[in-house]
Amino acid sequence: MNHRERILAAIRREPVDRLPTDLWATHEVFASLYDHFGVETVPALYDALDIDGIMNIGPPYIGPPLKKEGDYFENVWGMGHRSQVYPTGVYHEQVYWPLAEAQTIADLQAYRWPSPDWYDYSALPALAAQYEGRAIECGYSAVFFYHNLLRGLELSLVDPYLNPDLTRYIVDRISEFFDEYHRRCFEAAPGLIDITQVTDDWGSQTGLLTSPAVFEAYYQPAMQSAMDLAKGHGIIVFHHDDGDMRPLLPTLVEMGIEVLNPIQWRCGNWDLAALKAAYAGRLCFHGAVDNQETLPFGTPDDVRAEVKRLIETLGCDGTGYIVAPCHNLQPNTSIANILALYEAARDYGTLR
Repeated sequence: MNHRERILAAIRREPVDRLPTDLWATHEVFASLYDHFGVETVPALYDALDIDGIMNIGPPYIGPPLKKEGDYFENVWGMGHRSQVYPTGVYHEQVYWPLAEAQTIADLQAYRWPSPDWYDYSALPALAAQYEGRAIECGYSAVFFYHNLLRGLELSLVDPYLNPDLTRYIVDRISEFFDEYHRRCFEAAPGLIDITQVTDDWGSQTGLLTSPAVFEAYYQPAMQSAMDLAKGHGIIVFHHDDGDMRPLLPTLVEMGIEVLNPIQWRCGNWDLAALKAAYAGRLCFHGAVDNQETLPFGTPDDVRAEVKRLIETLGCDGTGYIVAPCHNLQPNTSIANILALYEAARDYGTLR
């Protein structure tokens, strides 16, 4: 099987010659791996590590100039960031939330909402062609997360209780943008996009950030619209959801998610064998190799043991699992542990 065939077969829970692999990491980790292997591109790195990988593409931005002053910059939504240097790397920390002061619908109407017209969708076929033989992902819809980013986390969590009309307006406008943006992406690259993300971060380290009732009342319809759009174009729905989001999992599966990531099993008390037994016929699992403790602080043998355990649970039927770190690898994870992850994936995930 080639890389794309292996990824898609695992997602469809079909037989594979070996369990596929993927890599999520920060820029600093990619740079270290490039240096280690003497390569310069993601496909070359994936070849060196024998990673199947899911390649992400998106239409280039061609809209109005975005604000940038020194180390401060704003994205297309007007969310302001500054580059913050930490001992292990540089992170772009949000410092400005464009709707934090909004109090009325008129305030929201005065905000410059981004337009789907600000992108060159015609570039997508050529971008996909760069990754022949690899699974292609395009798109990222995350309505709750963008509510957080527009209003600030605290306000976005109390909005449904204190400002229900404001909440509905914000969610509707975010959803309208995402739906039209993704419709244009899918129509511009028919048959070339395998996967899209309809995602959100509902979980904290222990439990949900908001109640299931709030999810159902304010966010579920927008997520369902995004999923229906993807499925209408024959595109797989990948759902990234940090933390202990298990209370929402039955609902999300009924809505139509097909891949669950990142499975942060240290957040809460996950029974991975029970998770596989409950959803083996409906979900492919992606991630799960722990990067809170095992990858940054364990030994290569610890990493190998964990990968073996995950394959024996999430991949126990020989499919339906893509081996990957449970989130972006940070610079405090050693090259030795990264190599151990993918060596173990080959050793324990190859069908004999």
